[in-house]
This record gives sequence, C-alpha cells and structure tokens, in this order.
Amino acid sequence: MTGAAGASDVPVPPPAEGQAVTRERAVGGRLAGLGQYAGFLPALVLYGVFFVAPLALIVAYSFWQTVDYNVVHDWTLDNYRYFFSVPTYLRTFWATIWVSVAATAITILIAFPFTYWLVRYVPRRIQGLLLVLVILPFWTSYLLRVYSWLNILGDRGAINRFLEWVHITDGPVSLFLYDRPAVILVLVYLYFPFAALTLYASLERFDWNQFKAAMDLGAPPRTAIVRILLPQMRTGITTAIIFVFIPILGEYLAPQLVGGTRGVMIGNLIVNFFSGGQYTRGAAAALLIAGLIVALLIVFRRSLEVEDPYRA
Repeated sequence: MTGAAGASDVPVPPPAEGQAVTRERAVGGRLAGLGQYAGFLPALVLYGVFFVAPLALIVAYSFWQTVDYNVVHDWTLDNYRYFFSVPTYLRTFWATIWVSVAATAITILIAFPFTYWLVRYVPRRIQGLLLVLVILPFWTSYLLRVYSWLNILGDRGAINRFLEWVHITDGPVSLFLYDRPAVILVLVYLYFPFAALTLYASLERFDWNQFKAAMDLGAPPRTAIVRILLPQMRTGITTAIIFVFIPILGEYLAPQLVGGTRGVMIGNLIVNFFSGGQYTRGAAAALLIAGLIVALLIVFRRSLEVEDPYRA
C-alpha cells in the first residue's frame, strides 16, 4: 500500500504538454540535422543557377521551333528529325565521335609510357620538375597554343621547312594542315597534360612490390604490366579517358583553326546554328552531345567504383 501510495504522489505532466515537448524536440532535431547541410547551400544555388537552369532551357529550346528568327513555343521533334535527315550533319556527328576516340586513344597511349617511366625510373625529387614541364603549356593562352601549330604545320611552317632543307620535298606540302589528322594531332597536344597528370596520380599510389614479386616469379615485364599493373589502374585509366574524351567532343576552336572545312566537328555546327539564329536546332545538336556524354558515363560507371578492401 505504501508503494502504491508513493507512486500515486509522483506528478505526471498532462498528456497534451508531453506531446508538445516531444514535437518541439523532434522539430529541433530536424532543424539541427538540416543545419549540418547548410554549407552546401551556396553550392546548390550556384549549381542550380549556372547548370540546371541553363540545361532545362536548352532542353526546352530543343523541342521548340524557330520561325523568322523567333522562337515559337510549339513542342515538336522536328529539330531532331532535321538533324538526322541531313547527311552532312550525320557525317559530322560520326566524324566527331571517331576523331574524339582516336585522339583519346593516342593521348592515353602516349601518356601511359611517359608516366610509367616517370614514376618508376625517375627520382622523386625530379618528378615534380618534369610534371611542371608537362603543365607548362597551360601557362599560355589556349588560342596562342593552337595558333602556334599553324606555324608548325603550315606551308611555310617548321615541318615543311625541314623537309625542304633535307631535300625530301621541293616545295611546301599541304598534307599537314586543314584536315582531320591535323585536328587529331593538335587535340593530342592540348589534352596530353590531363591524361598524364591523372595517370601519374594513379601510378604513384601503386605498390611496386607486387610488380617485383610477379617478375621474381618468372613473369616478363609485359605480363606483369597486363596482369598486375593495369587491373589496379582501371579507375585511373577510366578517369583519364573521361577527362580527355568529354572535352574533345565539344571542341570547336582547334578544329576550326587547324582543320578548316575538312576538319569540322559537331561543336562547329552548334556554333554555326546559334550564330545563324537557329537556336532550337543548335540546342538539339548540343543535347545529342550531352546524351552521348551521359551514355559514356553510364558505361564507365562500374569502372569508377572503388571497392573497400576492409569490407567483409
């Protein structure tokens, strides 16, 4: 009886007041949780204003029409039908893809041996200096770097002068400029630093004891590279491909300057569409490139996944 009486003497808050306190604590907890993400707000605003909003506008424009240089808000697929019905545009689209693939492949094939030699055979104190030399062209204007190739590949450029000096040719050879091979060469030069720096960062973290162990067990260097090194560099190689391939897809200045009319890529078409007031067709062409980039990222998504070695 005493225990029951003592329990009945304990004050109990009214149910309504207890519920109010619980709700207040829940709201305070949610606000505290949202406060943890307050630092992302400027980035979200910047992302929304300069990426999401322009992208949504381009998507809308691609489904509208241009009539007498005025955009008419009539939803249609005519812009895409027009693009795929013109053989010149289709040839340019496929040429853009194979030029981008070729330039990316050549860039990776050049950058990988360079970074392999740099990491494995060059002393660490000199590696930094050589990396500075790799990124040294970035200290000059992009336009200046492209124009410099006109003086190298042109009729009176360095290559033609050398060929004439060694008496291989009697006059200028016009094969080095204003064609797709010239575009590929300049693109490889422009984007080599992206591939080299990415592959260097991947190779620098590689455990070379595994490589030495494979060679001690009788594996030749080529087999050790293919079976040991490359599988562990999959993420770095994929990242290098993305860093090189995606910007090349949108290139228009280098193809215009060194490729001429025979080196046109889809970026040049998009610029021509917008400069000619055909905004809706230009938006449709831009979205085709964006769709190709998204498809590429989906294909390479699994290669970019890094497994946790400590996960059971």
